[in-house]
Amino acid sequence: TSVFSYSTSILFSLSMITMVYVLILMSKTSAKRIVEVIHEKADIESPENAITEVKNGSIKFENVYFGYSKDSKNMCLKNINLQINEGEVIGIIGGTGSSKSTLVQLIPRLYDVVEGAVYVGDVDVREYDLTALRDSVSFVLQSNELFLGTIKDNLKWGNENATDEEIVEACKIAQAEDFINAFPDGYDTMIDQSGRNVSGGQKQRLCIARALLKKPKIIVLDDSTSAVDTRTDKLIRESFKKYIPTTTKIIIAQRIMSVQDADKIIVMDNGKIDAVGTHTELLNSNKIYQEVYYSQKMGGEQNG
Repeated sequence: TSVFSYSTSILFSLSMITMVYVLILMSKTSAKRIVEVIHEKADIESPENAITEVKNGSIKFENVYFGYSKDSKNMCLKNINLQINEGEVIGIIGGTGSSKSTLVQLIPRLYDVVEGAVYVGDVDVREYDLTALRDSVSFVLQSNELFLGTIKDNLKWGNENATDEEIVEACKIAQAEDFINAFPDGYDTMIDQSGRNVSGGQKQRLCIARALLKKPKIIVLDDSTSAVDTRTDKLIRESFKKYIPTTTKIIIAQRIMSVQDADKIIVMDNGKIDAVGTHTELLNSNKIYQEVYYSQKMGGEQNG
């Protein structure tokens, strides 16, 4: 019994030594990879003598081709030509994988085009200082993050120097003021990590308010009202037109209702612009738009 007991203890110690050796090798490999990431230089950098001010929110795509690999023959975006004027409301719809999000990610130069050019404020985005360009473009995604802290602290991630008046104004535009004031502590209400103690719609509205505090020239809503009811969605769009008329608004949505009152609606299909027009024009002429509209209309009637 003693021999068996001592042998077991020795084997256990040997296995622990083996595990320590394996952990050292894993740690060494992980540390090497972390150092590589820290020292990695971005492919996209500000040019010398970069332009540091974005004049306005006008956008122009000129013969744009883009692929995530420059050597790839399969381009995500093909022959994109588009003119968006300052202050316009632009809707973008299309099926999954039609490159809607990829299109707008070229505006703040998250990626560089393979061919062609993207202009913001009549200047090629590659001529801007990256910080100045990206500060002029606000993105609100479907699943933006909230952080542990008060509502006010979370909103100030958009602009740490924002005044209380500016915060209240942004929340009014985003239709967030009513539910914030319903909390006992108002703007000092604590938000759990990832916003677990607020609903999806409330979370999205707080993220929209945070984006507005940057006072951007361009704001992009990438399916960021998907958890909001249709009435609130409409009120947000109406507030945008009323309070930020010179800011260019780009709305990517699955619901026709979210884009039907836009100045222009872009229909994307397989990385190409299939059509551009108003709701009425597309409803009369574009097959993809017709299919989406009538399928949603029939679905709404059945749910009703």
